[in-house]
Amino acid sequence: MQEKSAKKHRFYRDCMAVFSSGHPMGEVMKTMKLTQKESMLLQDLKTSEEICIEKYGQYAQKAEDQALADLFLTIRTKEEEHLETINQLMQGTVPMMSGGSQGGQSSQPGNGKATKKSDSKTDEYLLKDALDTEKHVSSVYDTCIFEFTDAGAREALNHIQKEEQEHGQMLYDYMVCHGMCA
Repeated sequence: MQEKSAKKHRFYRDCMAVFSSGHPMGEVMKTMKLTQKESMLLQDLKTSEEICIEKYGQYAQKAEDQALADLFLTIRTKEEEHLETINQLMQGTVPMMSGGSQGGQSSQPGNGKATKKSDSKTDEYLLKDALDTEKHVSSVYDTCIFEFTDAGAREALNHIQKEEQEHGQMLYDYMVCHGMCA
């Protein structure tokens, strides 16, 4: 009888932890036990996201075009969200993936033709480096997706990977619109 009461107490305690953590009623946080390999992969992803956050912050300060600085800050905010998701996964919590990605929105309006030729070599360098970084990070997520046993974790990583691809598209669109691509 005591064992049944103890299980019931743990159940209520766990439920209260979910609801007091800010999750809306009805959403249940799922937990998982990470393998050693998954833990190592998440640490690599965490490092990558931290580098992206730092890089986009610095690039926003160095950009000569304010629209580019704003784009870097927008991407930096998304990278901070990615880091939060990775931290949750590292703690064994599978986050609820709500909403969607940006749907591949372009960073610049237009038909893909250059609207304004930029002579800024600094901005061009920052964009090329940022685009290379997004390509690399997206490929790391692609590999990690196949290494995780938990379907919810794979879904979370896939969600982030899609957003990384969208970041690359936003950067590329900016480059095209400013005559930085041949």
